[in-house]
Amino acid sequence: MFRKAIFKLAHFVAAPDFWKVYRRVIENQWRPYEELQAEQDDQLRKIILFAYENVPYYSKLFNQFGIIPSDIQKSEDLQILPILTKEIIKNNWNDFIPKNLDKMKYDNRATGGSTGTPLKYRVSKEQRIMAGCLLYRGWSYGGYEPGDKMVFLAGSSLGANAKSNLGKFIHETTRNLKKLSSFDMSEKEMQEYVDIINQFKPKFIRGYASSIYFFSEWLINKNVQINKPKAIFTTSEKLHPFMIPTISQAFNCEVFDGYGLFDGGISANECGQHTGLHIDTEAAILEVSDKEGKQLNEGEGSVLATSLHNYAMPFIRYETGDIATISPEKCSCGRGYKLLKDIVGRTVDYLISPEGKHIHGWFFLYIFWEHCQGIKHYQVIQNTVDIINIKIVKEPDFDNSQLNKILEAVKLRSPGWKVKFEFVDKIERTGAGKFKFIVNNLNK
Repeated sequence: MFRKAIFKLAHFVAAPDFWKVYRRVIENQWRPYEELQAEQDDQLRKIILFAYENVPYYSKLFNQFGIIPSDIQKSEDLQILPILTKEIIKNNWNDFIPKNLDKMKYDNRATGGSTGTPLKYRVSKEQRIMAGCLLYRGWSYGGYEPGDKMVFLAGSSLGANAKSNLGKFIHETTRNLKKLSSFDMSEKEMQEYVDIINQFKPKFIRGYASSIYFFSEWLINKNVQINKPKAIFTTSEKLHPFMIPTISQAFNCEVFDGYGLFDGGISANECGQHTGLHIDTEAAILEVSDKEGKQLNEGEGSVLATSLHNYAMPFIRYETGDIATISPEKCSCGRGYKLLKDIVGRTVDYLISPEGKHIHGWFFLYIFWEHCQGIKHYQVIQNTVDIINIKIVKEPDFDNSQLNKILEAVKLRSPGWKVKFEFVDKIERTGAGKFKFIVNNLNK
């Protein structure tokens, strides 16, 4: 109880309105979707008017297309605007500075740069508070209550690398959590992580899907007993179907997936029905669009984000680089939010064949799922159109004949691809500590 009191006090000191906003979003999950959508549209009109009057880039853009703020009354009207890319932001950085920025409270941030160089951006205090409240609400779908003990297994994008020991101590104490780095996951570190978790006894564990999956594999292979949490929360990467049974077996609990982008403000979380991720309405508008930028109510498309409270740097129809499937179905849990049925992956997770076909990396994931005897880890890399490089970390029972089966499966999909295998001792992680199964370097 003492730790929970410290947790709540720390949030109040940092943002006196935090718990007021949190109570509101908790109540929102059971309200009629039509009411939430009306509030979302109202906030959209405010941010559109602000952007037009105060942000030079949007003033020029609207004038160029002959658009006035009143043309955008609801989320569907966003389709009249072009898509905003990271390149546009970088090339017009000064034009994204609001006239009254000096009067705002905001933080300077940067993306992880998984699709190239990191993108610098600003996030207002209001947007940050709303994002935090929605994060806690998303965890509540798995039984979380504010202040519950939690362990993070992640890298820089989840703040797992402290700037100082003192800073880490203060943050962990006030947030009632422990942070374990996904950068360091050798035999020695994973045993240390087991000791920390068994001593700390967290109610929940959250982290990169790949990091938790590899940790789970190690726990099972070593037959290591670990304190059972109430639930596992995965984020920042695609939670592939083959990962879920392994994670559930290792920790003997349910796995809940989550999706979110701090730069665009969008978020979605899975509930106990596991029928999809509920798309939050309060902080941003999440669109799934086709190649022409037209919104989809059903099917697979590109994810676009429009932040609703980030007056320090409005993102309007921001291209996230993610591919997702949206569904018109309603979840039986009673929450009315729209559902993301699947986070397919990032656009860089697609490979291009010599025949000009775009082939999703899942093709390779399923190959290795079927032919993975003695393969501990693997990574598929495309540097040129005609060559696929596959790195493999072997185990003692590795069977070389599997390589021929992998080659046959690849040739059936693309006769023009040449496959090169490389046996390595380990697969390097990204700068943020994530593990990438598929790496497309063609567009970098």
